[in-house]
Amino acid sequence: MELAEIRTYPVKSTKGISRPSAHVLPWGLEGDRRWAVVDPLGDLIWVGEHPQFLSVSAAEPPEGGLRLSAKGMGELKVPPATGATLPLGFSNLDRAVLAHADAHEWFTRLLGKPARLIWLDDPGRRTNTEEQGGLWDAPLLLVSRSSLQRLDDWIAESAMERQEHPPGPLDVARFRPNAVIDGAEPFAEDTWTSVRIGEIDFRVSELCDRCAATTWDPATQDRGKEPLRTLAKHRRWDGKTWFGIRLVPRNLGELRVGDEVRPG
Repeated sequence: MELAEIRTYPVKSTKGISRPSAHVLPWGLEGDRRWAVVDPLGDLIWVGEHPQFLSVSAAEPPEGGLRLSAKGMGELKVPPATGATLPLGFSNLDRAVLAHADAHEWFTRLLGKPARLIWLDDPGRRTNTEEQGGLWDAPLLLVSRSSLQRLDDWIAESAMERQEHPPGPLDVARFRPNAVIDGAEPFAEDTWTSVRIGEIDFRVSELCDRCAATTWDPATQDRGKEPLRTLAKHRRWDGKTWFGIRLVPRNLGELRVGDEVRPG
C-alpha cells in the first residue's frame, strides 16, 4: 500500500490543494484549515448550506496571509491576520484572530450574508488538542481509493436496479481527505487501530461520519443524493453513515506521496 495523494485546505470548506509532501504537526498537516469563515457571532458558516465555498481557491504565499479567488469574484490578497480576536462558537476554541476587513467583505459578497474570515493563531488553545486538529474534527483524514471504487460500484448497481443511467465515478474531493491511499482492500481501514505512513505513526481515533456536504459536486456545485443514499444502504450504523478514518499523529515529520502505508 502507498500514499497516493496529499491534500490540504488553507481555508476550511474551500478547494483543496494537492501537494507532493507535507509536514505533520501535532494538530495536523502544515497549512491545513487554519483559516475559516464564520458569521458575526463566531459560528461556522457551513459548506453544506453554502456550496459557493467549493468555488474558492485559497493559497498561502510565503510572506503569509492568503490569496483568494473564485468564479465571479476578483482575486484578493489577504495580509497576515494580526488584528482583534473574535469569540468562537465551535471547534472547542475560545477565539481566533480576525482577518483584514477586505476579506470579510469578499466572503460577504460571495455568500450573500454577513461573513468574517478568521485565522487560528494558536491551535494549541483547543480544549482537546490530542483528538482534534486545526479548525476541524481531527488532525488528519484518510480515505482509500479501493473503498471509493467499491462505493462507486454500489452506486452504479443501485442505479441499474432503478433503471437509471449509472453515474460517473465520484470525485474523492467530495470527502475532503488529507491522505488518499492506494492498494488496500476495500474498507480494510475500518479495522485499523494504527497506521504508519512513511516515517510517521498515527493512531486511528475513529471512523469518519459523513454529512450532507458530500452530496455537492465540487466541480459543478450541483447537488444530488449520492453518496449518502448508497452509504445509508451499505455503511450505516449508530444512526450515521461512514467513510474514511480520522488519525492522530504520534510523532512529527514529513509525509510524501509514494510513502509506504503499513496498518497496525
